[in-house]
Order: sequence, then structure tokens, then C-alpha cells
Amino acid sequence: MAQRFGGKYSPDANMPDGPSKGGYDGARVEPVGLRANLMFAPPVILLATSFGGGALSLATGLIGAGALGLGAWLLRGGLRAEAEFNDRRVARRPALPRKLLAAILTGLGAAIAAYTHAPALAAPVIYGAVAGALHLAAFGLDPMRSKGMEGIDTFQQDRVARAVNEAETHLAAMRDAILRAGDRRLETRVEQFQDTVRRLFRTVEDDPRDLSAARRYLGVYLMGARDASVRFADIYARTRDDAARRDYLALLDDLERNFAARTEKMLLDDRSDLTVEIDVLRDRLQREGVKTD
Repeated sequence: MAQRFGGKYSPDANMPDGPSKGGYDGARVEPVGLRANLMFAPPVILLATSFGGGALSLATGLIGAGALGLGAWLLRGGLRAEAEFNDRRVARRPALPRKLLAAILTGLGAAIAAYTHAPALAAPVIYGAVAGALHLAAFGLDPMRSKGMEGIDTFQQDRVARAVNEAETHLAAMRDAILRAGDRRLETRVEQFQDTVRRLFRTVEDDPRDLSAARRYLGVYLMGARDASVRFADIYARTRDDAARRDYLALLDDLERNFAARTEKMLLDDRSDLTVEIDVLRDRLQREGVKTD
């Protein structure tokens, strides 16, 4: 679908599209790169070379290609899970060690591939062990320990995780709706709004006690933003109504200010709680006869 070019020198460049931010503000590198995508090449090659060698060779090749393909697919999920883990200050280790399982399946697939061309025992075992070791050397292991979880109520953390996952579905629906509108500047504006919302997510994840104060923002407000985005996209895709566009941008501005203010207030409350705890500790130390500066 054709999209209108937007930018500094566009006819509508003076339209208020919210706060000005750099093009790379909040940008994230895709964790699944060329190396991970190349892992889908071996199962294709194995499958292609399995034809013409008889029924047993074909069946063995299919099993080996399946193991290699499943390993490549698990590797993509493991890299994304690791990136999410690294982005957060408080995070549990992945429940399923996808990268480790991918290395095991790659080694198994390599052993089966070697067996199809050299039906012995020693060579497939060596090839499989080397392939698995090289996979671990190239992509590493999954995070095996949680971080920042000391003193955190796991029940509250699970509640936060469920609330954030539900809020992420609302953001995804907003993004999909705006893509239907076919306006690049609107897509950029929605991405900026989502970055502001995700800062609230990270604040609540760092301190699950803030969930009660942020529940309306994670639920009701984002549901309203999602519904407004869907309705606007349907109207704007048909009519290109500039008035509707301005109203929608004004709504995003109001929502973004509210989310940013809520995040800042929670951070201030956290600092106030820390100050109170420090003062109480100092008073207790003074009563015990310990002098503090």
C-alpha cells in the first residue's frame, strides 16, 4: 500500500505530532541476526541431499533435518528471551533453556547427517559433539540465574508479569491498527507513545508494589487507546480526514503526558520511601551509640 512520505520538508511538516525525539530514541537491535538465520541452511541442505539414497537414507535425512530445523527455531526464541532478560533490571531466568536445547538438537542433527553418509558409530558421535560445542561457543548458554530478585515477592512479581503481558497485547493491537492507516508519521508517533508506556512497565517490574497505582494505566487506559486506534485507523484509511488525525494525535499527547507523570510519581515515591528507611536506620544506629556522618 502506498504511503505518504513524511519528514521535515513535507507539506504537513508543521503539524503537531507530539514531542520531538531522535529517530533512534528507544531503538532496539534485533537479537536474531544473520548467524541465527543461517542455522536454517543445514536442514535444507541435508534434506536436499537425502533424496536418491533409498528409503532408509531419506527417512534418516528427514529426522536429521527436523532436529536441525527445530534447533534453529529454538535458537531464535532463546536469543529473544535473552535480549528481554538483559533489558530488564529485575528478571527471572527463562523457564525453558532454548539455546541449550538448540545446541543439543544441532548436535543430534549433525550426528544423524553424518550417519546418513557414513553409517558407523564413531564418526557421527564426533561430528555431533563438535557441532554442539561449536553451537555453544557461537551463541552461548541461556541465562541460568535470575537477577534482581532478592527480597521480591514472587507472587507479586507474577501478578506484574500477567498485567504487563496483557498490556503488551494492547500495544500490539495499537501498532497493527495504525499500520492499516498507512501513515509513517503516525506509526512513528505511536512507537514513541509505546516507549513511554514501556518505561512505566519497567518501573512497575522493578517494584511490584506499584502495581496497584498503575493498574488503571496498564488496563483501562491502554484498552481505551487500543479501541481509539482501531476506530481511527478504520476512518483514516478510508477518508484521510485531517481533523480526525489531529484529534488522534492530541489523544496520544494527553495519554503520553499522563503515563510519563505516573512513572515520575512512582519514582519519586520510591525515592521518598528510601529516604524514610535511611532516616529510620540512622535513628536506630544513633540510639545504639553508633555515630553516622
